[in-house]
Amino acid sequence: MSRKLLDLWVGFFVVLGFAAVLFLALRVGNVSSANFAETYLLSARFDNIGGLKVRGPVKSAGVVIGRVTEIHIDPQSYEAVVAMKIDSRYQFPKDTFASILTAGLLGEQYIGLDAGGDEKMLNPGDSFAKTQSAVVLEKLIGQFMFSKASETPGDSK
Repeated sequence: MSRKLLDLWVGFFVVLGFAAVLFLALRVGNVSSANFAETYLLSARFDNIGGLKVRGPVKSAGVVIGRVTEIHIDPQSYEAVVAMKIDSRYQFPKDTFASILTAGLLGEQYIGLDAGGDEKMLNPGDSFAKTQSAVVLEKLIGQFMFSKASETPGDSK
């Protein structure tokens, strides 16, 4: 085998190796999960979104059905407005409940949708009427510590 042919094969396998590493890095970073299926846009308002991020998952019954596309604050109401793209295969009733949940104790935050029983479905561009903000662990610990500190030593509950 000539030297040029050997160099060509080595170069081919090096490029193939770089492509494989790039593919794995994109998969781990959840960047390559571009879904080319039809989607529609929904939004929800929350008092507190905690650590929810753009590209965070939107799940229903544990199945990823969409992604968060935009997060901004409404200057009039001071609420966080979260826009999300939902796969058009999944339609939800108008009384669907949107909650910000945490995967595990300290895992990533995502939006969980609990379907309601209304016969009318949400249309593209609609907003969820019922939402539940994120549970902020620091706030819960602070409330617990404050309630324990305010008890007098003789109190028994």
